[in-house]
Amino acid sequence: MDVISPRGGTWKLAHGRSLVLGETATIMGVLNATPDSFSDGGRYASVGAAVAESLRMVEQGASIIDIGGESTRPGATPVDAAEEQRRILPVIEELVRCSDCLISVDTYRAETARLAVEAGAHIINDVHGAQREPAIAEVAAKTGAGLCLMHTGRDRDKLADVIEDQFHFLRRSLEIAKAAGVEDEAIVLDPGFGFAKDGPENLILLARVHEVMALGYPLLVGTSRKRFVRGAIGRADPEPDIATAATSVLLRERGADVIRVHNVPANRDALAIADAMRRALKGERW
Repeated sequence: MDVISPRGGTWKLAHGRSLVLGETATIMGVLNATPDSFSDGGRYASVGAAVAESLRMVEQGASIIDIGGESTRPGATPVDAAEEQRRILPVIEELVRCSDCLISVDTYRAETARLAVEAGAHIINDVHGAQREPAIAEVAAKTGAGLCLMHTGRDRDKLADVIEDQFHFLRRSLEIAKAAGVEDEAIVLDPGFGFAKDGPENLILLARVHEVMALGYPLLVGTSRKRFVRGAIGRADPEPDIATAATSVLLRERGADVIRVHNVPANRDALAIADAMRRALKGERW
């Protein structure tokens, strides 16, 4: 496969921050402040443990820490907004106090997003693409937060072609964001690996993900430890980090700018090889 250039550009974020995308892969570290997430549920449920893990991921090479207070795995027990906020807001506040890293809040709730940005978060990462609570786009517009709009196939009929369905869903998300006044430079798109997609659909999406860039925005991707990765290697490894790193490299070669992962060092090193190859192809020394 040909190596696809990432969209790149400057991602505008809250609190006057920004992030330059393109030349090297940006790593987003996953921090689940939950008792029941599919990979590490309960491991970082206390503020101290969550902040310590966040700082460790930053030291290992993560530029962004994505903090979530409600599991998005299939079959997870829903929590209300108050519980979600109880889990994440103290973590955000303490992380802001002791680090200048970029912080993303993984939520679809407008009020949680507003409070998280007030607490110091820079990015809103919505797994429903602003279609469950459209007011979340208004929060992004008013606060200047970066907004990640993710594709999902949950609770709706999908189109047969995986890329056509991406366009169908994400165009609606973009309409909501634009109507709310979110700037183009604040938006990135996530194709939503694993969200109501079976194994073959995820693998086809992995191969064709660069086509989503036709919508005009950088791509943020997350395959880390997902069921289709475990299925592709043929065993029930709960933390298939080598296989995840392989998907991260493939996605980088297909044009992804931001890679969301649990194991930062494994993906950092794999992505460094992908970026070195890209520079060599351009005639640059590394």
